[in-house]
Amino acid sequence: MIVEEPVRGSFAYLEQPGLFSLPGADQLRIWIDGRLPAPPLTHLAGLVVEDATVGSSRWSMPASPWWRSAAGPFPGGAFAFVADAALAGAIFSTVPPGVGVASSELSINYLEAAGPGSERLVAIGTVIHEGRRQALAEARVHDAAGSLLAHATSRCILKPLPFDPPPAEELPEPKPPSTWDSPDPFERPVGGEVVPQPEWDATGGLDLVRLWEKGARPVSPVCSLLGIRFVEADEGAATITMPASLWFCTGFGTFYGGALSALADAAINAAVTTTMPAGTSFGSLDLKVQFLRPVMPDGRELVARALVEQRGRTIAVSSARIDDADGKRLAIATGGAMISPDRPWPVRP
Repeated sequence: MIVEEPVRGSFAYLEQPGLFSLPGADQLRIWIDGRLPAPPLTHLAGLVVEDATVGSSRWSMPASPWWRSAAGPFPGGAFAFVADAALAGAIFSTVPPGVGVASSELSINYLEAAGPGSERLVAIGTVIHEGRRQALAEARVHDAAGSLLAHATSRCILKPLPFDPPPAEELPEPKPPSTWDSPDPFERPVGGEVVPQPEWDATGGLDLVRLWEKGARPVSPVCSLLGIRFVEADEGAATITMPASLWFCTGFGTFYGGALSALADAAINAAVTTTMPAGTSFGSLDLKVQFLRPVMPDGRELVARALVEQRGRTIAVSSARIDDADGKRLAIATGGAMISPDRPWPVRP
Protein backbone atom coordinates (compact mmCIF):
# COMPACT_ATOMS: atom_id res chain seq x y z
CA MET A 1 0.00 0.00 0.00
CA ILE A 2 1.04 3.59 -0.62
CA VAL A 3 1.03 4.50 3.07
CA GLU A 4 3.46 1.66 3.78
CA GLU A 5 6.06 3.07 1.37
CA PRO A 6 8.97 5.14 2.73
CA VAL A 7 7.52 8.52 3.61
CA ARG A 8 8.32 11.62 1.56
CA GLY A 9 8.69 15.17 2.86
CA SER A 10 10.04 16.75 6.01
CA PHE A 11 8.96 18.58 9.14
CA ALA A 12 9.41 22.18 10.25
CA TYR A 13 11.09 21.38 13.56
CA LEU A 14 13.82 19.50 11.70
CA GLU A 15 14.40 22.14 9.02
CA GLN A 16 13.91 25.36 10.96
CA PRO A 17 13.50 24.99 14.76
CA GLY A 18 13.21 28.75 15.17
CA LEU A 19 10.03 28.76 13.07
CA PHE A 20 7.98 28.40 16.26
CA SER A 21 9.26 31.73 17.58
CA LEU A 22 7.31 33.53 14.82
CA PRO A 23 3.59 34.43 14.83
CA GLY A 24 1.36 31.82 13.22
CA ALA A 25 0.59 33.89 10.11
CA ASP A 26 4.30 34.38 9.43
CA GLN A 27 4.89 30.64 9.76
CA LEU A 28 2.19 29.88 7.18
CA ARG A 29 3.66 32.41 4.75
CA ILE A 30 6.98 30.58 4.89
CA TRP A 31 5.23 27.45 3.66
CA ILE A 32 3.44 29.47 0.96
CA ASP A 33 6.75 30.88 -0.26
CA GLY A 34 8.22 27.39 -0.54
CA ARG A 35 11.06 28.09 1.89
CA LEU A 36 10.64 24.73 3.60
CA PRO A 37 10.29 21.25 2.08
CA ALA A 38 6.75 19.99 1.63
CA PRO A 39 5.41 17.75 4.43
CA PRO A 40 4.26 14.15 3.85
CA LEU A 41 0.60 15.22 3.59
CA THR A 42 1.40 17.34 0.53
CA HIS A 43 3.18 14.46 -1.17
CA LEU A 44 0.31 12.07 -0.41
CA ALA A 45 -2.67 14.17 -1.54
CA GLY A 46 -1.30 17.43 -2.97
CA LEU A 47 -2.78 19.45 -0.07
CA VAL A 48 -1.14 22.93 0.06
CA VAL A 49 -1.68 26.27 1.74
CA GLU A 50 -2.24 28.98 -0.88
CA ASP A 51 -2.88 32.11 1.18
CA ALA A 52 -2.89 33.25 4.80
CA THR A 53 -3.67 36.53 6.48
CA VAL A 54 -4.44 37.09 10.14
CA GLY A 55 -7.82 35.41 10.69
CA SER A 56 -8.10 33.47 7.43
CA SER A 57 -6.39 30.84 5.30
CA ARG A 58 -6.97 29.14 1.94
CA TRP A 59 -5.92 25.56 1.23
CA SER A 60 -6.51 23.34 -1.76
CA MET A 61 -5.73 19.96 -3.25
CA PRO A 62 -6.22 18.39 -6.69
CA ALA A 63 -9.52 16.59 -7.26
CA SER A 64 -7.51 13.45 -7.93
CA PRO A 65 -9.41 10.34 -9.08
CA TRP A 66 -7.76 8.61 -6.11
CA TRP A 67 -10.52 10.22 -4.01
CA ARG A 68 -13.31 8.33 -5.81
CA SER A 69 -15.52 6.16 -3.63
CA ALA A 70 -16.76 2.69 -4.50
CA ALA A 71 -19.84 4.37 -5.97
CA GLY A 72 -17.85 6.91 -7.99
CA PRO A 73 -18.42 10.36 -6.42
CA PHE A 74 -15.96 11.63 -3.82
CA PRO A 75 -16.89 10.67 -0.24
CA GLY A 76 -17.51 13.30 2.38
CA GLY A 77 -14.12 12.50 3.84
CA ALA A 78 -12.46 14.20 0.87
CA PHE A 79 -14.16 17.49 1.76
CA ALA A 80 -13.28 17.08 5.45
CA PHE A 81 -9.68 16.37 4.42
CA VAL A 82 -9.24 19.80 2.84
CA ALA A 83 -11.59 21.69 5.21
CA ASP A 84 -9.72 20.75 8.39
CA ALA A 85 -6.55 22.43 7.12
CA ALA A 86 -8.34 25.69 6.28
CA LEU A 87 -10.13 25.75 9.64
CA ALA A 88 -7.07 25.07 11.78
CA GLY A 89 -4.95 27.27 9.49
CA ALA A 90 -7.28 30.25 9.96
CA ILE A 91 -7.05 29.90 13.73
CA PHE A 92 -3.31 29.31 13.62
CA SER A 93 -2.88 32.56 11.67
CA THR A 94 -4.02 34.48 14.77
CA VAL A 95 -1.75 32.94 17.41
CA PRO A 96 1.37 34.65 18.81
CA PRO A 97 4.81 33.03 18.87
CA GLY A 98 5.18 29.91 20.99
CA VAL A 99 1.50 28.86 20.80
CA GLY A 100 0.19 25.71 19.15
CA VAL A 101 -3.26 24.78 17.84
CA ALA A 102 -5.01 21.42 18.31
CA SER A 103 -8.31 20.57 16.62
CA SER A 104 -10.98 19.64 19.15
CA GLU A 105 -14.04 19.29 16.89
CA LEU A 106 -14.91 19.32 13.21
CA SER A 107 -18.44 19.58 11.83
CA ILE A 108 -19.20 19.58 8.12
CA ASN A 109 -22.39 19.74 6.05
CA TYR A 110 -22.29 18.40 2.50
CA LEU A 111 -24.11 20.35 -0.20
CA GLU A 112 -23.04 19.06 -3.63
CA ALA A 113 -21.21 16.02 -4.95
CA ALA A 114 -17.73 16.23 -6.48
CA GLY A 115 -15.48 14.16 -8.71
CA PRO A 116 -12.27 14.47 -10.73
CA GLY A 117 -14.04 16.98 -13.00
CA SER A 118 -14.10 19.39 -10.03
CA GLU A 119 -10.38 19.93 -10.81
CA ARG A 120 -9.48 21.22 -7.31
CA LEU A 121 -11.10 21.21 -3.89
CA VAL A 122 -10.56 24.64 -2.35
CA ALA A 123 -11.31 25.45 1.31
CA ILE A 124 -11.31 28.99 2.69
CA GLY A 125 -11.33 29.25 6.47
CA THR A 126 -12.22 32.28 8.58
CA VAL A 127 -11.98 32.80 12.33
CA ILE A 128 -15.35 33.43 13.99
CA HIS A 129 -14.14 33.86 17.57
CA GLU A 130 -10.80 33.73 19.32
CA GLY A 131 -10.42 33.43 23.08
CA ARG A 132 -7.45 32.88 25.34
CA ARG A 133 -7.75 29.07 25.30
CA GLN A 134 -9.99 28.21 22.37
CA ALA A 135 -11.14 29.55 19.01
CA LEU A 136 -13.88 28.87 16.44
CA ALA A 137 -13.62 28.96 12.67
CA GLU A 138 -15.79 28.25 9.65
CA ALA A 139 -14.84 27.18 6.14
CA ARG A 140 -16.44 26.86 2.73
CA VAL A 141 -15.30 24.18 0.32
CA HIS A 142 -15.56 24.97 -3.42
CA ASP A 143 -14.54 23.32 -6.64
CA ALA A 144 -12.31 25.04 -9.19
CA ALA A 145 -15.33 26.72 -10.80
CA GLY A 146 -16.43 28.22 -7.48
CA SER A 147 -19.44 25.93 -6.84
CA LEU A 148 -20.08 25.53 -3.11
CA LEU A 149 -19.65 21.88 -2.09
CA ALA A 150 -19.63 21.94 1.72
CA HIS A 151 -19.68 24.16 4.79
CA ALA A 152 -17.65 23.34 7.90
CA THR A 153 -16.95 24.65 11.38
CA SER A 154 -14.28 23.75 13.91
CA ARG A 155 -13.23 24.37 17.48
CA CYS A 156 -9.51 24.42 18.24
CA ILE A 157 -7.66 24.49 21.54
CA LEU A 158 -4.81 27.00 21.93
CA LYS A 159 -1.86 25.75 23.97
CA PRO A 160 1.58 27.16 24.77
CA LEU A 161 4.28 24.97 23.28
CA PRO A 162 5.93 22.63 25.84
CA PHE A 163 9.36 24.11 25.06
CA ASP A 164 10.96 27.49 24.48
CA PRO A 165 11.59 27.78 20.73
CA PRO A 166 14.99 29.11 19.70
CA PRO A 167 15.14 32.45 17.88
CA ALA A 168 14.26 32.28 14.20
CA GLU A 169 17.29 32.02 11.98
CA GLU A 170 17.62 33.80 8.66
CA LEU A 171 15.04 32.20 6.41
CA PRO A 172 16.37 30.05 3.59
CA GLU A 173 15.77 30.90 -0.03
CA PRO A 174 12.93 29.00 -1.70
CA LYS A 175 14.04 25.46 -2.45
CA PRO A 176 13.37 23.56 -5.68
CA PRO A 177 10.96 20.65 -5.18
CA SER A 178 12.54 17.33 -4.25
CA THR A 179 12.78 14.77 -7.02
CA TRP A 180 11.77 11.12 -6.64
CA ASP A 181 11.95 8.05 -8.82
CA SER A 182 8.15 7.95 -9.08
CA PRO A 183 5.30 10.50 -8.99
CA ASP A 184 3.72 11.46 -5.72
CA PRO A 185 0.82 9.13 -4.80
CA PHE A 186 -2.02 11.42 -5.90
CA GLU A 187 -0.40 11.80 -9.35
CA ARG A 188 0.02 8.08 -10.07
CA PRO A 189 -2.28 5.83 -12.10
CA VAL A 190 -5.28 5.15 -9.91
CA GLY A 191 -5.49 1.98 -7.85
CA GLY A 192 -8.66 0.42 -6.54
CA GLU A 193 -11.93 0.07 -8.36
CA VAL A 194 -15.29 1.81 -8.67
CA VAL A 195 -18.16 -0.70 -8.55
CA PRO A 196 -20.15 -0.56 -11.84
CA GLN A 197 -23.77 0.46 -11.50
CA PRO A 198 -25.10 -2.91 -12.80
CA GLU A 199 -23.34 -4.59 -9.88
CA TRP A 200 -24.95 -2.20 -7.40
CA ASP A 201 -28.30 -2.96 -9.06
CA ALA A 202 -27.83 -6.71 -8.61
CA THR A 203 -25.99 -6.94 -5.27
CA GLY A 204 -26.94 -5.92 -1.75
CA GLY A 205 -24.61 -3.58 0.13
CA LEU A 206 -23.76 -6.11 2.86
CA ASP A 207 -22.63 -8.63 0.27
CA LEU A 208 -20.35 -6.05 -1.34
CA VAL A 209 -18.78 -5.02 1.97
CA ARG A 210 -18.14 -8.67 2.80
CA LEU A 211 -16.41 -9.11 -0.56
CA TRP A 212 -14.07 -6.24 0.39
CA GLU A 213 -13.58 -7.81 3.81
CA LYS A 214 -12.53 -11.13 2.23
CA GLY A 215 -10.33 -9.45 -0.37
CA ALA A 216 -12.52 -10.99 -3.07
CA ARG A 217 -12.78 -7.71 -4.98
CA PRO A 218 -10.67 -4.53 -5.08
CA VAL A 219 -11.52 -1.75 -2.65
CA SER A 220 -12.27 1.79 -3.86
CA PRO A 221 -9.57 4.24 -4.99
CA VAL A 222 -9.93 6.32 -1.81
CA CYS A 223 -9.47 3.23 0.37
CA SER A 224 -6.37 2.36 -1.65
CA LEU A 225 -4.98 5.88 -1.19
CA LEU A 226 -5.55 5.92 2.58
CA GLY A 227 -4.65 2.28 3.21
CA ILE A 228 -8.12 1.39 4.53
CA ARG A 229 -8.88 -2.30 5.11
CA PHE A 230 -12.26 -3.90 5.82
CA VAL A 231 -12.12 -6.09 8.91
CA GLU A 232 -15.67 -7.05 9.84
CA ALA A 233 -19.20 -6.37 8.64
CA ASP A 234 -22.74 -7.17 9.66
CA GLU A 235 -26.02 -5.50 8.81
CA GLY A 236 -25.78 -1.98 10.19
CA ALA A 237 -22.21 -2.31 11.44
CA ALA A 238 -18.70 -2.23 9.99
CA THR A 239 -15.13 -2.21 11.27
CA ILE A 240 -12.26 -0.86 9.17
CA THR A 241 -8.62 -0.01 9.83
CA MET A 242 -6.07 2.51 8.56
CA PRO A 243 -2.36 2.71 9.45
CA ALA A 244 -1.26 5.58 11.69
CA SER A 245 1.30 6.40 9.02
CA LEU A 246 3.76 9.28 8.83
CA TRP A 247 2.20 9.97 5.42
CA PHE A 248 -0.71 11.57 7.33
CA CYS A 249 1.49 14.07 9.19
CA THR A 250 1.52 17.84 8.78
CA GLY A 251 4.56 20.07 8.41
CA PHE A 252 4.67 20.33 12.20
CA GLY A 253 4.96 16.56 12.66
CA THR A 254 1.42 16.08 14.00
CA PHE A 255 -1.09 13.51 12.73
CA TYR A 256 -3.63 15.36 10.59
CA GLY A 257 -7.18 15.62 11.90
CA GLY A 258 -8.50 15.61 8.34
CA ALA A 259 -7.10 12.11 7.85
CA LEU A 260 -8.83 10.90 11.02
CA SER A 261 -12.06 12.51 9.77
CA ALA A 262 -11.73 10.71 6.44
CA LEU A 263 -11.37 7.42 8.33
CA ALA A 264 -14.50 8.14 10.39
CA ASP A 265 -16.43 9.01 7.24
CA ALA A 266 -15.30 5.79 5.53
CA ALA A 267 -16.42 3.69 8.50
CA ILE A 268 -19.83 5.35 8.62
CA ASN A 269 -20.29 4.93 4.87
CA ALA A 270 -19.38 1.24 5.15
CA ALA A 271 -21.94 0.71 7.93
CA VAL A 272 -24.67 2.48 5.96
CA THR A 273 -23.78 0.44 2.86
CA THR A 274 -24.44 -2.80 4.77
CA THR A 275 -28.10 -1.74 5.11
CA MET A 276 -28.59 -1.03 1.40
CA PRO A 277 -30.69 -3.42 -0.68
CA ALA A 278 -29.69 -3.88 -4.30
CA GLY A 279 -30.44 -0.87 -6.49
CA THR A 280 -30.31 1.63 -3.61
CA SER A 281 -27.94 4.58 -3.24
CA PHE A 282 -27.29 7.16 -0.53
CA GLY A 283 -25.64 10.54 -0.08
CA SER A 284 -23.81 11.80 3.00
CA LEU A 285 -25.50 14.78 4.65
CA ASP A 286 -23.11 15.69 7.45
CA LEU A 287 -20.25 14.54 9.64
CA LYS A 288 -19.24 15.63 13.13
CA VAL A 289 -15.97 14.47 14.70
CA GLN A 290 -14.81 14.99 18.28
CA PHE A 291 -11.02 14.62 18.60
CA LEU A 292 -10.18 13.18 22.02
CA ARG A 293 -6.40 12.69 22.08
CA PRO A 294 -3.43 13.06 19.73
CA VAL A 295 -2.61 10.22 17.34
CA MET A 296 0.89 8.77 17.48
CA PRO A 297 2.09 8.13 13.90
CA ASP A 298 3.68 4.80 14.81
CA GLY A 299 2.46 2.92 11.73
CA ARG A 300 0.17 0.63 13.72
CA GLU A 301 -3.49 0.21 12.86
CA LEU A 302 -6.19 2.71 13.79
CA VAL A 303 -9.50 0.88 14.23
CA ALA A 304 -12.80 2.53 13.32
CA ARG A 305 -16.04 0.81 14.35
CA ALA A 306 -19.27 2.25 12.97
CA LEU A 307 -22.89 1.48 13.80
CA VAL A 308 -26.10 2.62 12.13
CA GLU A 309 -28.07 3.97 15.07
CA GLN A 310 -31.27 4.74 13.18
CA ARG A 311 -32.23 3.61 9.69
CA GLY A 312 -35.45 5.11 8.36
CA ARG A 313 -36.80 4.98 4.83
CA THR A 314 -34.93 8.13 3.76
CA ILE A 315 -32.50 8.99 6.57
CA ALA A 316 -29.80 6.98 8.33
CA VAL A 317 -27.94 8.25 11.39
CA SER A 318 -24.69 6.52 12.33
CA SER A 319 -21.90 6.74 14.89
CA ALA A 320 -18.24 5.75 14.77
CA ARG A 321 -15.50 5.30 17.34
CA ILE A 322 -11.82 5.32 16.47
CA ASP A 323 -9.26 3.62 18.70
CA ASP A 324 -5.49 3.24 18.41
CA ALA A 325 -3.69 -0.11 18.41
CA ASP A 326 -3.62 -0.09 22.23
CA GLY A 327 -7.38 0.41 22.47
CA LYS A 328 -7.22 4.07 23.50
CA ARG A 329 -10.13 6.13 22.21
CA LEU A 330 -8.99 8.77 19.72
CA ALA A 331 -12.20 10.19 18.28
CA ILE A 332 -15.98 9.86 18.24
CA ALA A 333 -18.02 10.75 15.16
CA THR A 334 -21.62 10.92 13.99
CA GLY A 335 -22.96 11.24 10.48
CA GLY A 336 -26.22 11.41 8.57
CA ALA A 337 -27.08 10.03 5.14
CA MET A 338 -30.04 10.37 2.79
CA ILE A 339 -31.25 7.07 1.34
CA SER A 340 -32.49 6.95 -2.27
CA PRO A 341 -34.39 3.68 -2.89
CA ASP A 342 -34.37 2.40 -6.47
CA ARG A 343 -32.08 5.21 -7.65
CA PRO A 344 -28.63 4.83 -9.23
CA TRP A 345 -25.57 6.53 -7.83
CA PRO A 346 -25.02 10.01 -9.29
CA VAL A 347 -22.51 10.13 -12.11
CA ARG A 348 -19.76 12.70 -11.49
CA PRO A 349 -17.21 13.43 -14.21
